[in-house]
Amino acid sequence: MDKLKKVLSGQDSEDRGGLSEVVEATSLSSGTRIKGFIACFAAGILCSLLGTLLLWVPRKGLYLFAVFYTFGNIASLGSTVFLMGPMTQLKRMFEPTRLIATVLVLLCFALTLCSAFWWHNKGLALIFCILQSLALTWYSLSYIPFASWS
Repeated sequence: MDKLKKVLSGQDSEDRGGLSEVVEATSLSSGTRIKGFIACFAAGILCSLLGTLLLWVPRKGLYLFAVFYTFGNIASLGSTVFLMGPMTQLKRMFEPTRLIATVLVLLCFALTLCSAFWWHNKGLALIFCILQSLALTWYSLSYIPFASWS
């Protein structure tokens, strides 16, 4: 209705492209963004906790831990997409001040899953989970001014 009023009153003289209309139609309200963030972050914490509990399952426990811990961290990291939007998140992740930390986090995610699924090496999976935690800490600190080394 507002668009119709603008067109009829002559205020909508600019020709907007199709992309801007798609972005406007798919943008989330602030309440939906907060709910999405909370749900995704809670799912990430739940996966990480479930992975920790599965650590003591005989034979496959370490693999399950590595997988659930990694998926939990990915979900927690991805939850901020709801707050910032996907493009802003990607731009901030690959800014020069946190580029190395981002690459290390993504590399640790990939190496943890590779060691669990393809290499079947429990020791490497555990080492990459520890490195994952350290890389995520460095990545998180890169958002705090004067708290990172890069």
